[in-house]
Amino acid sequence: MAVNYATVTWDQLHRDARLLAESLVPSLPFKGIVAVTRGGLIPAAIIARELNCRLVETISVVTYDEESRGEPQIIKAPEAAGDGEGFLVIDDLVDSGVTAKVVRERLPKAVFACLYAKPAAKALTDKFVVEVPQDTWILFPWDTAPLFVPPLASKKKDTNN
Repeated sequence: MAVNYATVTWDQLHRDARLLAESLVPSLPFKGIVAVTRGGLIPAAIIARELNCRLVETISVVTYDEESRGEPQIIKAPEAAGDGEGFLVIDDLVDSGVTAKVVRERLPKAVFACLYAKPAAKALTDKFVVEVPQDTWILFPWDTAPLFVPPLASKKKDTNN
């Protein structure tokens, strides 16, 4: 279980996606991109723009239901990608590697890239931007909401009354 939290802002996510795209330029051209849903959708859109790639496909892998972790299951296959030859797979994070293994089996010839990688699964990706400790839970911008925080002076004033 994660004991540390790291918040990724929209700006940081965009910068990291552009860094990943830049590292992929020498591998161009790609026939298309396969976004691992849901986390890979936004990074894939940014990277598709940066690499001038118009074909964006998706693969959806479910590894858990509302209550427990189960066997990973592809619920939407990336039909346009075939065996992955010439395609780039994009995800936000490789954590335990469960999803990445399923995607690699389905698209063995694709290049697999993600923004963030944890030690247990970083060997499953060909490119990543930032290594994250295994005990860190990443809070992505789509998982969080900005909240108003009163100024410290306001809190002090409230306690003095």
